[in-house]
Amino acid sequence: MLTVGNLATGEIVGLLRRFDLRLVIVDDDSPIRGSYWGDPEAGIIGDTIYARGDTPIHSLLHETCHVICMTETRRDKLCRDAGGDYLEESAVCYLQVLLAGCLRRVGRERLMRDMDAWGYSFRLGSTRQWFEQDAEDARQFLLKHRLILESDTPAFGLRS
Repeated sequence: MLTVGNLATGEIVGLLRRFDLRLVIVDDDSPIRGSYWGDPEAGIIGDTIYARGDTPIHSLLHETCHVICMTETRRDKLCRDAGGDYLEESAVCYLQVLLAGCLRRVGRERLMRDMDAWGYSFRLGSTRQWFEQDAEDARQFLLKHRLILESDTPAFGLRS
């Protein structure tokens, strides 16, 4: 499973910066602030994503996408629990796959394998099957909120 420590921090910072989000890397022996699942999973507080070197990339991208997909009102109060409904959760998963394509050493295929290995569960079995055959509702959510373009590329903005 790819971790934050496997990538150049600058590349991750650059991706998050495109959304006006911040990344804080904590020491490997420190707890991760704002982590819903606990260490080593990423944490979120406001516009900041917290991670360590052993944080899985899929976790960092998932929490980042929660921040991107939520309303500004929720983002202003955000501390650990992203909340949201089933459709927003699906949109988060869809967008994290797209953002994986923005990181040179990750890519969609690798991220989907890591999501499966971690235990994400989808009706059709695998992340890939869900993404390709059962995620149109998630895609429509992202289009409606102008978070992706018709070409399935990120729009690099936060939900307003």
